[in-house]
Amino acid sequence: MPQLTTPRDLFLHELGDILYVERALAEETLPRLIEEVSDREFRSGLESHLEQTRQHVANVEKVFELLGEEPEVEKCIGFEGLKAEHDQLVEESSTSLIDIVDVGAAARTENYEIAAYEGLRRMAKAMGEDRAVDLLDENLKQEKETLREVEKIATRLSKESAKEASAV
Repeated sequence: MPQLTTPRDLFLHELGDILYVERALAEETLPRLIEEVSDREFRSGLESHLEQTRQHVANVEKVFELLGEEPEVEKCIGFEGLKAEHDQLVEESSTSLIDIVDVGAAARTENYEIAAYEGLRRMAKAMGEDRAVDLLDENLKQEKETLREVEKIATRLSKESAKEASAV
């Protein structure tokens, strides 16, 4: 890995990191979750977010283009950790808990993405890259809205699961 010596180097590295995350979500993770969950509202939300995520990929690629750079993916160790944690929990959980496991994983991932976009936005603004800021803001806004929806679903699923457990 080349040495990061300038704010632009760091920005491009972090941009490649979020590109890795968005592509992994669009190509692998979200389709897998859509198949895994049984709750219809949650599945519908994941399907909508998959479409948004495809646009997030395009927006991040456009930021690279605005900077005169080829999109370069950086493997995101943090995201890989979130995936590994999810996979372990799914393996250890009964079928009745999968939706709760998945909604927790979705919330953690959304928080991770929000933090990444907030940092990227700050760096782009500091570098005077206003068009990049606009694209990053678009993704950030959608990630925050998705997190709000995930939190609502998580609350409902947790309550439903607790009621079912107490009825047994």
